[in-house]
Amino acid sequence: MPPTQAELESLKARYTAAGQDHLFTFYEDLKPEEQTILFNQLDKLDIERVNQIFKKATSGNTSDVKKQNLEPLPDDVFDSILDASEDKIKDWEKLGFNAIAQNKVCVILMAGGQGTRLGSSAPKGCYDIHLPSGKSLFQLQAERILRLQKVAQDFAKTENELAVAPDGNGGMYAALRKEKILESMSSRNISYAHAYCVDNCLVRVADPVFIGYCITKNADCGAKVVRKTDPHESVGVIALRDGKLNVVEYSEIEPAVAEQRKPNGQLSFGAANIANHFYTVDFLNCIESFENELEYHIANKKIKHIDVNTGELIAPSKPNGMKLELFVFDVFPFTKRMAVLEADRKEEFSPLKNAPGTVCDNPETSRRDIINQHVRFVEKAGGKVIPGDGDSPDHLTFEISPLVSYSGEGLEMLKGKTIKTPFVC
Repeated sequence: MPPTQAELESLKARYTAAGQDHLFTFYEDLKPEEQTILFNQLDKLDIERVNQIFKKATSGNTSDVKKQNLEPLPDDVFDSILDASEDKIKDWEKLGFNAIAQNKVCVILMAGGQGTRLGSSAPKGCYDIHLPSGKSLFQLQAERILRLQKVAQDFAKTENELAVAPDGNGGMYAALRKEKILESMSSRNISYAHAYCVDNCLVRVADPVFIGYCITKNADCGAKVVRKTDPHESVGVIALRDGKLNVVEYSEIEPAVAEQRKPNGQLSFGAANIANHFYTVDFLNCIESFENELEYHIANKKIKHIDVNTGELIAPSKPNGMKLELFVFDVFPFTKRMAVLEADRKEEFSPLKNAPGTVCDNPETSRRDIINQHVRFVEKAGGKVIPGDGDSPDHLTFEISPLVSYSGEGLEMLKGKTIKTPFVC
């Protein structure tokens, strides 16, 4: 229903006090139903809070960024799959499987937005990377969950739980509350959550090794990372900033610091963040208590807008506005016990970011990395894959369904066998 005159005047007074009264410039020119829509939108917006966030985000001196005290990850919060013993990895995995089998684990899918950089208006998870099976990222990840449930049944005859939140990145936490997902987790006695971005085609959804590792460390929050390919790779790293764990963007690290190495030759700042996180439900529930303290990030964007003098819609050719963003990792400084596990990059990270035909992180590299991984699954099981008609060693038509194997298990029947492509199972 339309607002009363008193309600309208009260709202206008709020926006005038906030210095945002220009938003009412064309109010009187709108149709009554359009006025109601605009009023309701502005009434729901906490404009005072927006101003506070903007002031805080823009008050920092960017020249001070490099003066911050940056330190590498401390050893007591970090382990690596690449260096850990087989027995230790098995122990983590067993603990993770037990948690999954006992219905204590859920999955939070950060579905992201549209695949505009991929030339698609559909959700990124629906994008076809042209696997032999034609499966989308959503289907691959859902099937990994189904397979994981089956494997977990070997530990106890129960099933896992799946929770999906549509809002990605830093808005995820508010979405979990708003959509009553945290409430649902608690009612189901779920203790742990695994959150990841949809665009990683190799993601191990609800990875029992990662979950078990974080449980072993008694962590309230955990991050899976991969090793940087070189000191100047354009990726954020997890490190200590002013004594607190955080993600430090590559632009915030001086080149000489980025090139520092540990005694073992590895980069001191080499733990690349891949938006793959573990949380206890208790920690997710307490985020609201410090959410107002989270630091917003400024992204300069091209924003279409109405010229308040002419009423004309302006489509700028260069950035003209600031978008205030929260990222999922902004909660890291507030954790009491953080755990960071380094994964094998070639087995667990292949992002889909760019359009076909670009240099990297595109549909071709995603498809290649999945197929190469599945060939390794067969080879580890004692089998062999050879190219058939129309294929070559570098271009194989080969795929193993996640319903058959989650991470290479269950392929014992292939020992001593040779598989000729094309082959899809």
